[in-house]
Amino acid sequence: MVKTQNKYIKVSLFVVVLVLLNVFAQSFYTRFDFTKEKRYTLTQKTKENLLKTTKDITITVFLDGEIPAAFKRLRNATKDLLNDYKAYSNANVKIIFEDPLANVPANEQDTIINRYLQIGIKPLAVNIKSDAGITQKIIFPMALIESDGEQMPVNLLQKTGGAATDYEENIMSSIQNLEYTFTSAIKRLITKSNPRIGFTEGHGEPSNLYLYDAITSLSQQYYVGRVDLKLITREGLDNLRVLIVAKPQQALTEVEKYKINYFVMKGGRVVWAIDQVGAELDSLQKRPQIMAVNKQLNLDDMLFEYGARINYDLITDINCALIPYATGAAGQQTQIDTAPWLYFPILMPDTTSNVVKNIDGIRTEFASTVDTIGVPNVNKKIILQTSPNNKIYEAPKMLSLQLLAQQPTQEEYTSTPKVAGVLLEGSFKSVFLNRPVPEGITEKYDVPVNSIPTKMIVIGDGDIFSNQVSKSENTPFPLGFDRYSQQNYGNKALLLNIADYFTDDDNLIALRNKEIKVRLLDKSRLRTEKTKWQLINAVAPLLLLICFAIFQHYYRKHKYAK
Repeated sequence: MVKTQNKYIKVSLFVVVLVLLNVFAQSFYTRFDFTKEKRYTLTQKTKENLLKTTKDITITVFLDGEIPAAFKRLRNATKDLLNDYKAYSNANVKIIFEDPLANVPANEQDTIINRYLQIGIKPLAVNIKSDAGITQKIIFPMALIESDGEQMPVNLLQKTGGAATDYEENIMSSIQNLEYTFTSAIKRLITKSNPRIGFTEGHGEPSNLYLYDAITSLSQQYYVGRVDLKLITREGLDNLRVLIVAKPQQALTEVEKYKINYFVMKGGRVVWAIDQVGAELDSLQKRPQIMAVNKQLNLDDMLFEYGARINYDLITDINCALIPYATGAAGQQTQIDTAPWLYFPILMPDTTSNVVKNIDGIRTEFASTVDTIGVPNVNKKIILQTSPNNKIYEAPKMLSLQLLAQQPTQEEYTSTPKVAGVLLEGSFKSVFLNRPVPEGITEKYDVPVNSIPTKMIVIGDGDIFSNQVSKSENTPFPLGFDRYSQQNYGNKALLLNIADYFTDDDNLIALRNKEIKVRLLDKSRLRTEKTKWQLINAVAPLLLLICFAIFQHYYRKHKYAK
């Protein structure tokens, strides 16, 4: 009787302890992360932002259903991350995974795709290799965050370049950036923060058609427009967060420079995308040769005081983009072919900088090198540079398409990487210190000696944020897409990264420091040893089961024989 009571007491205690553990687990969340790179541990910045979140959030991830193995890793990583978000947030976070095309007839799929495109959810056609051949699958590597009646689409893929079957590296970099992607998106959606970004106009800058994708892409998160420095008031400058000076063709006046300087002194961020040498491919295709000459933009003194100098030279690089050219003998039908054009270098991002981390090469046109100047209280960091296979030409320089027929030699193009883009951070000295206010300034501007801490980027190419345009249809191509090579470059990702870095005072872009190593299988070894491992996986469990049965038989026989 006593034994029975003790048994019931032990069972009751076990049940009570189990219930208490479940109650405790519901009230307190933790997980043990034994991975070397702490891939399952949220950073403190993310936790702080989630604790500030009080409005309910619904996150719908469209990466589901039958998808390639690489995208399954991305889906699983997203699921793990969002479960942590749900646990740490003060708000109710609802997570949904769905396949937009599940159970949708083939003749209705275009309608569904267009419906999702209207809210910013873009599909991706992926080629799937198998022993039977290559098949194509439409997937949606996107998420939609909704809160308080507002929606924000989120692209889970960080890169868009490369072949349709070459996405392993893309997936790895995307997994590394998931925390930054979701944390920054949730913060913008909850705070309803939409800083103002302005592209300058009035000096021959690219038209809205050539800046269409840049403006459209930024407009999803910011207020974006054109800024005429002749007309903008002090109040307009005060309301502006980022100013992008993209490819001016005429010199800026002292009045306009004074307004930019005031903008910098009050903490505004500036992106300088400048062509110091005038050269256009359209002009070169119409004439046998053209002279690339120095521009006089009246910006050298300003940039020098801030800590940078864009040189009057042209970069040629073996790592370059393609351009079209006409071929065919006289009297025959002209054909259009493509060839590498050394004056269109592909700049390589410096992976140590969060601004350009995990983005593809940057397509440029007639770019120039950039030097840094030793000014106090300003930190300089290289963000873009050439490959080691480059050669620099001083301007003025005669240009001819005959260069397409010449094969560059390795000896001539063996050098060290040249800088073409720098990030400047710190307190900048006023360019107009101890100088009179220019005539034409009618408002009262309070310009201090030194700026409050701010940032600017200087790039030696004015076309870096311009998209290509179809001349026959007068329609823009996506920013970074090269219609001649059908290659996507990282120009759009660079622009969006700069906008994030310049408008986020919490410096969430530092989350990009998180590196996750995905241990992939050796594909060549997998192909050669496929049959062996299939046999091992099929036969080994059966052999273990048989061995266990034999052991169990003799163990029981031995036990009960006594």
